[in-house]
Amino acid sequence: MSEQQKQSRPAPPRGRARLWLAVAVSAIILTGVVIWRVAIYKSAPQTQTQYQHQHSREHLFESNQISASLSKIIRAARTWQPAYSSWFGRMAPEFTLTDISGKQHKLSDYRGKNVMIIFWATWCLPCLIEMPHLIALRNIIDEDKLAMLAISNENSALVEKFVENKKMNYTVFSSDTRAMPSPFNRIRGIPCSFFIEPNGKIKLATEGMLSLGEMKAILQADSQTQ
Repeated sequence: MSEQQKQSRPAPPRGRARLWLAVAVSAIILTGVVIWRVAIYKSAPQTQTQYQHQHSREHLFESNQISASLSKIIRAARTWQPAYSSWFGRMAPEFTLTDISGKQHKLSDYRGKNVMIIFWATWCLPCLIEMPHLIALRNIIDEDKLAMLAISNENSALVEKFVENKKMNYTVFSSDTRAMPSPFNRIRGIPCSFFIEPNGKIKLATEGMLSLGEMKAILQADSQTQ
């Protein structure tokens, strides 16, 4: 290329060059922030919540509040932890709720069968991941053996549309949980499930995602030691 051609060749637009420079700098900064946050996370001490969950498990194992079969299930848990352990072995408080189809349900009406109470929300990603397992559980265990009551405190119209879209095949409620008796009005995190025995006593409460296999194992496990 001649010297004259080089001189006549147009220079790249300054705006484009500045844009690429800004993108490169932003990428470098973002990468540095990610590396820094990961380093802090790995070196950070155990959080208060993690400590409480670990302490709760250890207390359960040491106090003989649960049977050997339930203890084994809890020790193997990775996506959930036991919750509200002070209620294990106690009678579940009575409540009456109306489901999204207008039918009234009283907890004591289900005496003689297992009951699973699930607290959830449409915006909760872990709840959505758990949902196919709940649907599968309903498909394999008859209603005369297990009642599944899913409670959301969201708007009823939103819940009804969501239930229809997701083809949820178990009983769903749209209710203000603050009006329910303790411990159901003190839910800290979702999904949260209570497993209630045919005699009306709380067998186990869990906080976090459960798999189909874990749900079945909890239902089949022996109750708390007396």
